[in-house]
Amino acid sequence: MDVLVGIAQFLVNEILSVPAFLIGIITAVGLLALRKNAGQVVGGAVKATLGFMLIGAGATLVVASLAPLGVMIQGALGAQGVVPTNEAIAGIAQEQFGAQVSWLMILGFVVALVLARFTPLRYVFLTGHHILFMATMITIVLMSAGIASGITVVLGAVLLGILMVSLPALAHPWTRKVTGDDSIAIGHFGTAGYIAAGAVGRAVDPKGKSRSTEEIKVPEGLRFLRDSMVATALSMVLMYLIVAILYLVRAGSETAFTAFAAADGSGAAVDVGNYLMKSVTQGLQFGIAVAVILFGVRTILGELVPAFQGIAAKVVPGAVPALDAPIVFPYAQNAVLIGFISSFVGGLIGLLLLGTIFGPLFGLALILPGLVPHFFTGGAAGVYGNATGGRRGAVLGAFVNGLLITFFPALLMKVLGSFGSANTTFGDADFGWFGMLIGYGAKPGGLVAILLLAVIGVVILGAAIVVQKKLVDTRWDPAPANVGMIATAESATPDTSHKRFAKLAPPAGAPEPPAPMG
Repeated sequence: MDVLVGIAQFLVNEILSVPAFLIGIITAVGLLALRKNAGQVVGGAVKATLGFMLIGAGATLVVASLAPLGVMIQGALGAQGVVPTNEAIAGIAQEQFGAQVSWLMILGFVVALVLARFTPLRYVFLTGHHILFMATMITIVLMSAGIASGITVVLGAVLLGILMVSLPALAHPWTRKVTGDDSIAIGHFGTAGYIAAGAVGRAVDPKGKSRSTEEIKVPEGLRFLRDSMVATALSMVLMYLIVAILYLVRAGSETAFTAFAAADGSGAAVDVGNYLMKSVTQGLQFGIAVAVILFGVRTILGELVPAFQGIAAKVVPGAVPALDAPIVFPYAQNAVLIGFISSFVGGLIGLLLLGTIFGPLFGLALILPGLVPHFFTGGAAGVYGNATGGRRGAVLGAFVNGLLITFFPALLMKVLGSFGSANTTFGDADFGWFGMLIGYGAKPGGLVAILLLAVIGVVILGAAIVVQKKLVDTRWDPAPANVGMIATAESATPDTSHKRFAKLAPPAGAPEPPAPMG
């Protein structure tokens, strides 16, 4: 039995929970189904793996560049509370429920593939680390409610599999508004925030009068800001400097100078000038991180999308890859930064409301806005809001996402049992609403709890099938008045025919090429 558990944990921890390896395997399967030769299979799989590793490297850079900023913001606010971190609480839970999580995740992946094969929900969820996080959350909630270990694994796997095919379907009308086609879906458990952002965008701009974030007019003297990497980096430099000065004034130099102690390996700042220049450096590194993520997205799309043609033909007919949140970033790069900032502001407003009204009234913990979840989910929410409501949608849609990922984690802590006092919790929107549903559904215990959990799963699956048939298959447009909001989609999605390369537009001001000879 120990050997089986060890094998299961190896598969989960070393392969299935590592998105790069999972994507590489899926790409290889798709290329084999297309009867590609060994070189093409290996090359495509490796390139897809490298693409996701680029995304991971960019994400690591983002986390590293945001860490000192998070310290300074908390110090400047003077607030103490819980910072939602999926990785942290999943790591804590592994010590107690490692075996259950491993089996639940493997079985959940199998259930998802079966559902994708035999229902209209042809989505293959490929964000491995999020599958691990959701498996962990389901295990914690059900075990804390007193559900037996075996039932937790089996029933939890069914619920996980349902989520993995249902949530991409529920979001797909909005995702298609972003991408312009059905080549990819969103496979990230922040779906509620993205749907909310899209709906808010539609609500605040029903006539399509708000222009896209990608059409922001820049004066001639500021043309360099049209480069998204430059604009992102300079925006973060400005934010860093403002927060750094506020933190320095509030906490004093002795404390403030330590904010960068572990960020760049050079130790604490030595004086005010060094402290401010470290802030500038971290802001610039953030711009580099976003550029790396965008390059990784473009790399993987070039390999994964054609590989899925093989999977669609042989394994899961009509399969659509459901991928991590950054997959939508290239479609509206300005909206990513706008969404991040707006979501973070929503988190600050949510923190204020928790501290003054809802916390004392309902005994909810203070949820401090973590910059990492606000960047990834807020950035994606900005893209969705822009697709349906232009600039207004990007700002207000991401703001709503910020509120959701503040209140949902606070409510989720009520059903995490002993883990509710772990000083961390799950951060993204879907962990919150789904955790609350199954947590309160499992409270009666026994057969009643099992029936309630089964009903929850059936309702979610049924709703997704209805959305797929009534909205996705009929190509319903959630914001028909908004056209031209996906102008960057062609540049985000490379030519996948492998028959020709897309022609690059010449840079502004370039001379006209000579006429062809003959």
